[in-house]
Amino acid sequence: MNEAETRAEHIDPALKAAGWGLVEGSRILREHAITQGRLQGAGKRTRAEVADYVLVYRNTKLAVVEAKAWGKPHTEGVGQAKQYAAKLALRFTYATNGQAIYGIDMQQGSEGDVPAFPSPDELWGQTFAEANAWRDRFAAIPFEDKGGTWQGRYYQEIAVGRVLDAIAHGRDRILLTLATGTGKTFVAFQLAWKLFQSRWNLNDWQAGTEPQRRPRILFLADRNILADQAYNAFSAFAEDALVRIEPDAIRKKGRVPKNGSVFFTIFQTFMSGPEGAPFFGDYPPDFFDFIVIDECHRGGAKDESAWRAILEYFAPAVQLGLTATPKRTLNADTYAYFGEPVYQYSLKEGINDGFLTPFKVKQIATTLDDYVYTADDEVVDGAVEQGKRYEEKDFNRVIEIKAREAYRVKLFMDMIDQREKTIVFCATQDHALAVRDLINQHKTSKDPLYCVRVTANDGALGEQHLRDFQDNEKTIPTVLTTSQKLSTGVDARNVRNIVLMRRINSMIEFKQIIGRGTRLYDGKDHFTIYDFVKAHHLFSDPEWDGEPIAPEPPTAGGVYPPKPEVVPGGVGEPPSPDPVDKPRMAKVKLADGKARKIQHMASTSFWSADGKPMSAVQFLEALFGVLPEFFQDEDELRRIWSDPQTRRALLTGLAEKGFGREPLREMQKIVEAEQSDLFDVLAHVAFAHEPLSREARAEHARAVALAADGLTDKQQAFVVFVLGQYVLRGVDELDDAKIKDLLKLKYNNAIADALAELGQPDQVRRVFVGFQRHLYEPQGVN
Repeated sequence: MNEAETRAEHIDPALKAAGWGLVEGSRILREHAITQGRLQGAGKRTRAEVADYVLVYRNTKLAVVEAKAWGKPHTEGVGQAKQYAAKLALRFTYATNGQAIYGIDMQQGSEGDVPAFPSPDELWGQTFAEANAWRDRFAAIPFEDKGGTWQGRYYQEIAVGRVLDAIAHGRDRILLTLATGTGKTFVAFQLAWKLFQSRWNLNDWQAGTEPQRRPRILFLADRNILADQAYNAFSAFAEDALVRIEPDAIRKKGRVPKNGSVFFTIFQTFMSGPEGAPFFGDYPPDFFDFIVIDECHRGGAKDESAWRAILEYFAPAVQLGLTATPKRTLNADTYAYFGEPVYQYSLKEGINDGFLTPFKVKQIATTLDDYVYTADDEVVDGAVEQGKRYEEKDFNRVIEIKAREAYRVKLFMDMIDQREKTIVFCATQDHALAVRDLINQHKTSKDPLYCVRVTANDGALGEQHLRDFQDNEKTIPTVLTTSQKLSTGVDARNVRNIVLMRRINSMIEFKQIIGRGTRLYDGKDHFTIYDFVKAHHLFSDPEWDGEPIAPEPPTAGGVYPPKPEVVPGGVGEPPSPDPVDKPRMAKVKLADGKARKIQHMASTSFWSADGKPMSAVQFLEALFGVLPEFFQDEDELRRIWSDPQTRRALLTGLAEKGFGREPLREMQKIVEAEQSDLFDVLAHVAFAHEPLSREARAEHARAVALAADGLTDKQQAFVVFVLGQYVLRGVDELDDAKIKDLLKLKYNNAIADALAELGQPDQVRRVFVGFQRHLYEPQGVN
């Protein structure tokens, strides 16, 4: 009896006998996908994590059941059962073969055989031994799915559950740490929805009475674009429940809006007001029951921050901080104010689960990264210091060399696919202006708005450019240049390239910038970071989005970065007119011939299966170490690679170990085997073989197959055609899934004509697979 039969005939009835699917409020999720599998390139993913059964009661996942076939031991699935329960943060999990049931309590660590599955009420009581009326009330409200169009991810459900549990137990300062692109706004919406529908409010909760009114909820951001995105994301609420607080509307009506349930505004609006009186003071301190502080690491929790006044004024409210950055020295006060996060989900987890896009890094060094003035160069403006070595931190702030910037721009424009959406981070707003113009001078597009600048100084026009860039249906603008503004809050899913032309001063800022490219989009297997400023040391942080560690305490004077300037109604980055006393930037024109002699070197970073950065040498060493798990000698590799099915299984296995097709193709470049087969990369790493070109392999296979394999003239012509495609495009053309496409290409979409000439489908496949062994046999073997 196979696993499917075991489930249908034994496990399903056992669950039914326990009441699952029969007791009101209980459900069984079968073949429940937990993760999507990490993106590997060419549309491929690693294997997704799928639980055989997940038991749900009162809209809450309570347990996993892992099934195995009748003939296997009933504990065969224990490892998977524990793995899936840990992922879903569930206390109980079970393994069974239909004959016996093995139960595990993940919290207590106890495990052993159990006589039967617990009923829904029994499992609820075991999971929640301590009664809590508000927890039960929250659980009674299902997630809002907009008619099935919104599907929550497992970590989002855990995050919502942890926050609601904290509220139910009286905690009033709560923190969630979720990587950029993992749906913090979705989590905030579901929280607001459950609080709203359950009628939770502070007064009735504190009094312990039956709730009489809906809560008043405030979503507080530091940029209009974030507040607007949240407002739009809450559209499942009735229109009259949502209120966008804006300065113009307040001035027009002469009062702050108070009718509504969910309010959205930015710090700057709340801190502005007539004659210095902040607008937030027009609300009673206990007006809001629940406040969500988006991107709370951006200064709102600091003791000396003006934003802190808002949080302290509304002290009675339960305050939830949302951040994308783990604890570091620079945001220690955020964690001190809200406390340790009730849940965190890192960038590494998001990428490995397949909910975020992986990235690769191209580190680029040029011979003009540093500069010392020499007498043959011309000082066009300002003054340079004799003998001073100007470094990255000085360029485009203290000194400007146009030839240097022009070289860098041309370099990355030649490297990228110019049709792909790209964000370029520049040193200042003026630098972003100059880079914009250089990009438009080097572009192949004829559209004058191909590259635009988006900074605070660009005002409403910049905001419109940003909206157009975020619209995935539009291809113009294709490239944005910016300074600080786009490091957060840009939900543009199809960003393929991020170019760093300014120093990144902290890990927090770095994570925010990387988050611009992590969102999933159809056909997007990865995004690329072009690093001109040696930011790669930030990739090597031992805690790279792992478990945060306690930061170093600030010095006695309290060393914090400068407090951001407050711009009433602003969008985050203040305009930056040059102060009168600011020294003039030195502008240098390189001597004739110097610009033509600038050179560069680029290298690519590789990433292990657990998300750790690796050098090319480390990648090669790791690949060398893992290959013996897949083949023991050269003959075995040749046998595996000669058949499409075993070749595909090998590539899948390597991808699951962190050696997907994209990094293997990068390795082809490093070992100078771009015109060779991926087979040659593996043979080179495992056995130090010199790579052969695909052309040489095809020539050998053509001569041997046509002479020895007894093919008809038509079949020989088809083999020659396939070999031509292999030489042109690579080994993927030899996958048996490509047979139909190749037949269409060869026979002008007339599959019937192809079969008439080549034979029945099974004959065609034998021909297609048969000649491939000749590609990989040692040259000279017949």
